[in-house]
Amino acid sequence: MKAERDKLKRLQRLERVRAIAKQTVATEAARAEGTYTQLMQLARRTGQLAADYAARTDITDGAALREMNRFAAGLQGIRAATQADANRAQAIADKRQQELAMAERRRAAVEDRANAQARQMAARQSYAALAGQIQSAKRRDSKD
Repeated sequence: MKAERDKLKRLQRLERVRAIAKQTVATEAARAEGTYTQLMQLARRTGQLAADYAARTDITDGAALREMNRFAAGLQGIRAATQADANRAQAIADKRQQELAMAERRRAAVEDRANAQARQMAARQSYAALAGQIQSAKRRDSKD
């Protein structure tokens, strides 16, 4: 019986450790999602800025047009680099979400094992108590 209690305690400790690990992974996943969101917003804003500059109609001469096009092209380059960073951040965020799901499965598996162990112990205790009552009843019946 002591071995069973010790096993249950180990399983419960392991479940708590896995819950903490899951929380850590959840924090990392949230951080990765936040980074992805920020990069996507930055890429959108930079793209919109480049489009606004490219659509300007107040250019007075060729030199101004060339400078404005260079500036807009630079903004498009920044947008492309930011979009690439956002794509990498999305891949990282997706990976973190998979790690979170895996951490939850590991935690839930240990929780299920701990619950099964507790049910098994309870069933044995109930059986032992019932067996004790039956023995007592038999002894009383044999005295009569």
